[in-house]
Amino acid sequence: MKAVTWQGKQDMQVIEVPDPVVEQPTDVIVDITSSGLCGSDLHLYDPLAPFMTAGDIVGHEPMGVVREVGSAVETLQVGDRVVVPFNISCGACWMCERGLFSQCETTQNRDTGTGASLFGYSKLYGQVPGGQAEMLRVPFGDTLPIKVPHGPPDDRFLFLSDVLPTAWQAVEYADVEEGGTLLVVGAGPIGDMATRIALHRGLRVITVDSVRERLARVQGRGAETIDHSELDGIGDRVRELTDGRGADAVIDAVGMEAHGSPVAETAQKALGLLPKKVQEKVMLNVGSDRLAALLSAIDSVRRGGTISISGVYGAPTDPLPMFELFDKQVQLRMGQANVRRWSDDILALLQQDEDVLGVDTFATHHLPLTDAPEAYRKFRDKEDGMVKVVFTP
Repeated sequence: MKAVTWQGKQDMQVIEVPDPVVEQPTDVIVDITSSGLCGSDLHLYDPLAPFMTAGDIVGHEPMGVVREVGSAVETLQVGDRVVVPFNISCGACWMCERGLFSQCETTQNRDTGTGASLFGYSKLYGQVPGGQAEMLRVPFGDTLPIKVPHGPPDDRFLFLSDVLPTAWQAVEYADVEEGGTLLVVGAGPIGDMATRIALHRGLRVITVDSVRERLARVQGRGAETIDHSELDGIGDRVRELTDGRGADAVIDAVGMEAHGSPVAETAQKALGLLPKKVQEKVMLNVGSDRLAALLSAIDSVRRGGTISISGVYGAPTDPLPMFELFDKQVQLRMGQANVRRWSDDILALLQQDEDVLGVDTFATHHLPLTDAPEAYRKFRDKEDGMVKVVFTP
């Protein structure tokens, strides 16, 4: 089959790889019909390169049709249409029973000290082959895949794999009271969708970005917008819009790829000059992220407010303004989305006749899998109005 593979830093290639096979009686094999390109995939493209191996199959936002089922699978059959969550959870362990599917004890990576394994996401998270491919082996066939009806186009359900539950959890964790104000930092796919979910719930939403096309998208949904490229800092502007207090809650939907931290950016580039094994140790023990988005969130949240972090951070030694956090009495909530905790509620919303979140038109680009290498570059460089890409094998 064809698959998108990592071959080196900023080097994605579509090559022929062996077809997946049933390895456990609970496995299913899925013929992929659509697979998304996520902002987190860009971390593999560059910052997390030390944890990648040439030939790794990437991608963690797939859906498709069941091609084969293991002998122990009872709830799915050949021909069923499914969405595959990005985190691999058994659904039955102590963590999963408490809704913490991204911390699944069955697939936790104890050698790297990380949570549940993820599809297509480096040695840090299990080095499991990903879904930007023609086929995918999916474990825990009875509890992991999300069965969806045939009929509507893939885009109606595809974003259940990651974008929707990640944005949904971000809004849940922000926990803004009715009539409150939510600030969303970043209008990429997650920030855009979090904005839509919050607006659907009747909240006042202010969304920050510097890419005009992205700001126009969320403004068209009803959000107020701030172009941070026109300001020295967003905190003062947010306070002007909120009676001098700041936002009741802030979602950091950007994470470690934020621009604006030259020292951290230089350190990341210097890291690439070290031997790979040394790079791994440095990133696991003394690495640092670019914190522009998070620092903006801390500045912009009101006293007693909440910061909900959905953007990915990957370094163990990031310096934080602890006095400011303590003095402002800020609550922090964060983590990988627990997809299966939210998927049933979201699916019920998607099955309504009205497309209330605009998922049918959410993707800006639909491309063949063979265009993946160029799509990664354009997505990184925010070219061509690219906000969300969907690959079709």
